[in-house]
Amino acid sequence: MRRPNLLFIYTDEQRFDTLKAYGNHLIEMPHLDALADQACVFDRAYITQPVCTPSRSSILTGLYPHTNGCIANNIPLDQNIPCLPEMLDDHYETAHFGKWHLGDELFAQHGFDHWLSTEDVYNQHFRAGRDKNAISDYSQWLPGKGYKPDNGRTVSRTEAAGLPENRSKPAFLAEKSSRFIRENRDNPFCLFVNFLEPHMPFTGPRDDQYDPDSVPLPLNFDAPPTEQNHLKYRLFHHRYAAGEKFGICSSDPDSMRKLISRYWGLCSQVDHHCGTILNTLKDCGLWDDTIIVFTSDHGDMMGSHQLIAKCVMYEEAVRVPLLVKPQGDPVNERIKTPVSQVDLVPTLLEMMSESTPEHLEGRSFASALSTCKEPDPIDVLIEWNSINSGLGAESPDKISFPAELLEVAPRDKVVQAITDPIRTIITHDGRWKLNLSPMGEHEMYDLDDDPHECNNIFGEPDMNRLITDLVERLKCRQEHIQDRIKWPSIEI
Repeated sequence: MRRPNLLFIYTDEQRFDTLKAYGNHLIEMPHLDALADQACVFDRAYITQPVCTPSRSSILTGLYPHTNGCIANNIPLDQNIPCLPEMLDDHYETAHFGKWHLGDELFAQHGFDHWLSTEDVYNQHFRAGRDKNAISDYSQWLPGKGYKPDNGRTVSRTEAAGLPENRSKPAFLAEKSSRFIRENRDNPFCLFVNFLEPHMPFTGPRDDQYDPDSVPLPLNFDAPPTEQNHLKYRLFHHRYAAGEKFGICSSDPDSMRKLISRYWGLCSQVDHHCGTILNTLKDCGLWDDTIIVFTSDHGDMMGSHQLIAKCVMYEEAVRVPLLVKPQGDPVNERIKTPVSQVDLVPTLLEMMSESTPEHLEGRSFASALSTCKEPDPIDVLIEWNSINSGLGAESPDKISFPAELLEVAPRDKVVQAITDPIRTIITHDGRWKLNLSPMGEHEMYDLDDDPHECNNIFGEPDMNRLITDLVERLKCRQEHIQDRIKWPSIEI
């Protein structure tokens, strides 16, 4: 058997339940549905932190954000921390196309020989010495498609979202990825493709594909955050329900149906252009020789608990689709055991018969893919690292936020909620979920009986023994990965 190729497709902000494999039969995603039929579907795949840069850092490095240093958006990944391509031998042609969000957005790095960029919004975060006037490959591609950006140089995300689909970022990525595959059909390759969609601005060329009146609201739409939830979640709800974000009132059913319908259109748009890439593999006779991964960097609340976006520990934000098609024959299996995206690097290295560096913090579940058996059960750890709350805090020592948040709580409590780190443990059987907060706003959910997290049972007397056990298990996981967050005495 020849050395396998790796095609790693990941989206930005896509909920796990947007695919038929996860129970959604309303969104048209035929290409990814077909991939799921030939892949291993992971029922419970979790990110390491529910926001872009930290999550991506784990996907690429096999390390938790607190270890690799990418604890908030726009923190560049240390150039001395290797990404997966740097762990491969020299036989592979390596490429990253699309959004990166791990620093120096427009420049090839971390073992990727080929590089195509799509985002022009991160130049102010470049390291010293980088050309902040550089332009993304996507903005350079558009004039050849008969479109000149409004400012003559680059397109904003909103401007790009308003273009016809054949000039969209997904179309650009499909064209360039297909060309890369054809040009390297005789060489082992490692190709990462990242779609910005269905990330905000939550609009695109398929805004009218789905009728808002036919879109169901999430089953927990009528369960907004209350006093039993973390204050940060209530602050988010206050902003979203006031229509402060995306021009949508998150507590208004009609507004949310419109937003969800556009989000679905973006998911279908991505699927269409994923289909172009996947069909190129087949046309080149490389389907059986290629490991294919499809996932996302985090989810989106999209009306669940009357919230939008991410930055919270609810399932809709921390749980993502994960499809893995190994090299060789289709598998068409499901894995029910919870896994973490920090496990992806060691898993893929084993599947590619590469050695696994000792510094990695994830574990390989490659044997589960080869034997179609459940991986060894391990509790899943998810972290939140205080800053980059999405509510206006830039850093722990420079707090700014909209004044209306003081309608929810006093300033000192708002600041505390915005900067509060959180650690979440999900038990290896997927039933129990515990969120610990240094400010004391703990949560616990029975995901079997309460999958939509409507009833925080932390503090219920018959839960005390279990909570004590979970706290100790969480501390053990923290010690194993040298996570320095300390907990005050847990009052239960």
